[in-house]
Amino acid sequence: MADAELFAHPDYPLPGHARVWFASTRDEAQLRFASWRPTVRTVRGTVVVMQGRAEFIERYSETIAELRRRGFHVLAFDWRGQGGSQRFLQRPRKGHVGWLRHYENDLALAMAQMREKLPGPYFVLAHSMGAALCLDAARHDLLPVSRLVAIAPMLELTIIENPRRASRLASLLFWLGLGSGFVPGGGETAIATKPFEGNRLTGDPRRYARNGALSAAARHLSIGDPTIAWVRNAFALMARLGAPQAAREVRVPTLVIAAGSDPVVSTPAIERFAARLKTGQALVLPRARHEILMETDEIRAQFWAAFDAFIPGEAAEPEASGASAGEEGESGLVQFPIGGGDDTTARGGAAAVP
Repeated sequence: MADAELFAHPDYPLPGHARVWFASTRDEAQLRFASWRPTVRTVRGTVVVMQGRAEFIERYSETIAELRRRGFHVLAFDWRGQGGSQRFLQRPRKGHVGWLRHYENDLALAMAQMREKLPGPYFVLAHSMGAALCLDAARHDLLPVSRLVAIAPMLELTIIENPRRASRLASLLFWLGLGSGFVPGGGETAIATKPFEGNRLTGDPRRYARNGALSAAARHLSIGDPTIAWVRNAFALMARLGAPQAAREVRVPTLVIAAGSDPVVSTPAIERFAARLKTGQALVLPRARHEILMETDEIRAQFWAAFDAFIPGEAAEPEASGASAGEEGESGLVQFPIGGGDDTTARGGAAAVP
């Protein structure tokens, strides 16, 4: 593989002073990682960003900068088969993973890199597919963090008209040896480069255009539609989380944030799941589409208010933050109380939410 690096787009600058590297999973897949230090003197711990399907590190530049201004170290990585991580098909723009355990290996590596390279307490900010994988890991003590913020988790797909039929068909085609093929009608065009009108991701035309330009310029990081195998694995993951006891088994205090106008995943399914959590709850943001972190300023402000109230962190002086005086501090944050469940089940000793 090429040297580990980030892609710099002139209209969407990356946060500076990143450390970028490759690391190997237990099954020897090469994943791309990047980390940043806070830009303020008071350090609150580390946030691991878990992206969704077809995303890559650079798409989260704005979010990474906002986390750093809040006093967090940030760790981000690309799942196998997308972004700058290893691809396993001759046509690398297929959105592919062979088996669900491969994603589980990726998540295990991310947790190991987090503990090895960055200071606690640890938190996860996860989106869509990444949020679903984290919720499943949290059922089995495989998410060693203090708190989890799960954005629009992939618990049930509304983008598919007949999920039961689609799941059976995907399994049949997979066992017939067609797992590496695109889903019917699928192709290599990245979803972020399609027209804004009618898009399922965001109501913000500026951010949508920015992400589209980034995906078009960084074709080596983008992928198109999923393969049969990816869809089969997605249904397997959703079936796990759809079991009646699944939500009650999540042992990490969790804030689930759903999009009120999400055409990709089911918001009612997310609310039902969150209602069964022993250590969490749901917040629905009206008018938001699937990619809440790429939404309008108004919707994003609601998200960050919830995040700031739920993620307490622990203040500590860094070894050397490298922040300039002009980068320190952030004003105007809206905060309100959110019930966070019983922190006695959490690891890392997160403080109670006010």
